Amino acid sequence: MYYVSTRNKTLQYTPAEAIAQGLSREGGLFVPQVIPRLPGSALMMLKDMSYQQRAVYVMGMYLDHFTSFELSRAASAAYGPDKFDTKAVAPVRKVDDTTYCLELWHGPTCAFKDMALQMLPHLLSLSLKKNNEKKTACILVATSGDTGKAALEGFKDVDQTKILVFYPRNGVSEIQQLQMATQEGDNVGVSAVIGNFDDAQTGVKTLFSDEELREELAQRGYFLSSANSINWGRVLPQIVYYISAYCDLLRDEAIQPGEAINICVPTGNFGNILAAFYAKQMGLPVNKLICASNSNNVLTDFIQTGVYDRNRQFYNTVSPSMDILISSNLERLLYLLSEEDDQLVASYMEELNRVGRYQVSDSILQKLQREFAAGYADETATKAAIAAMKQGENYLIDTHTAVAFKVLADYRKETKDETVTVVASTASPFKFGDAVLDALGVRHLWTGTALLDQLAEETGVEAPVPLATLKEKKVRFTSYTDKSEMKTVVNDFLR
Repeated sequence: MYYVSTRNKTLQYTPAEAIAQGLSREGGLFVPQVIPRLPGSALMMLKDMSYQQRAVYVMGMYLDHFTSFELSRAASAAYGPDKFDTKAVAPVRKVDDTTYCLELWHGPTCAFKDMALQMLPHLLSLSLKKNNEKKTACILVATSGDTGKAALEGFKDVDQTKILVFYPRNGVSEIQQLQMATQEGDNVGVSAVIGNFDDAQTGVKTLFSDEELREELAQRGYFLSSANSINWGRVLPQIVYYISAYCDLLRDEAIQPGEAINICVPTGNFGNILAAFYAKQMGLPVNKLICASNSNNVLTDFIQTGVYDRNRQFYNTVSPSMDILISSNLERLLYLLSEEDDQLVASYMEELNRVGRYQVSDSILQKLQREFAAGYADETATKAAIAAMKQGENYLIDTHTAVAFKVLADYRKETKDETVTVVASTASPFKFGDAVLDALGVRHLWTGTALLDQLAEETGVEAPVPLATLKEKKVRFTSYTDKSEMKTVVNDFLR
């Protein structure tokens, strides 16, 4: 299988080349030339397998230049008991007879990004060897909170790599910032950016397209790569957990073979729900993909109208990982829905860059609305969903997962659709303890890492070990930069 760019499908790359490069030179995203189909018996076979075995099977369908032995070693290392606190890796928890929660936060940084970013370093290392690459990969990451820590943890001290993370100053939770600021490893760097996530993400994309910087770094023995979800090596492991969740439901006889489910995903950059769309295209029985947004509801408006418009007020919310107005992975969806019209996709992206908006054709909008439903939850509704879930189901959820439950409730009320639905739970509630405590009616909050103890005391739920031990770690990174100076930060980091 080969990979092509969403903006120029005449360019073909091996899986190893696509993963190592991260982003196509003209700014497009890599996509598989063909989406493989699951054989008819695959899901029944996979239901009795471990998560690691499921990962090898699914990823192998896209990585035909990688051996089963290589992928098995990678999966064992990425999803082993030293990384995840449950053997199931991504367990499915029953909420009620038609609702299940896919818990994606049992990894080392307590967020769903671990599901991909524990695997990506292994895929990248294998790719460098297959490409006979001698230069060191400099991984540049823009984060709205969770990606940064997960990428730092995944790549720390990995041979032939250095990693530099940019995050919006005052745009992440206190716990998220502390996780990044205390990161260990000799090959890691962290810098805040004055601005919001879109400023950091646009800055990183600009660095990737800077030919002068690329040539200068090559002379010094480096090349740029990405750990954001613009890298196919991030999206692919995410496809696995949706297929795995369906297999768990089959195994537990919660659904019948072939029965379609809905999937509800809180998302800002669109990568997490895009992975569910790819799973559906592979043959996973999925009825509706429900896209849940917070007050930065650019995706809701797009799915409902076909107009993508980032020219709107930006909100800093209690679900900061979704505080995004430029959803990069939407480009991959547009490529698929336009029947691989790379020039049309390029024109949309150029228009977005130039005027901040674009409008898709009627045919694309029809396809979009056939596959997706969308809604959003403001701050009040998000906190109400946290309280309702704790009081009604004795289940503690974070702010992002709460957005999904609120949007799902609205969708069901409007459509009367009672299809069994899997809700993607994307982070531990302890990463957003202040907002969760506020939602539960606690008005006097403790400070710093003491919030973890307070939330545990109030709810009777233990804080995950990786967060509980933060108080013991030394802060290493405190610098910040203007978005116009990110290139200087990269050069200084690589000296």
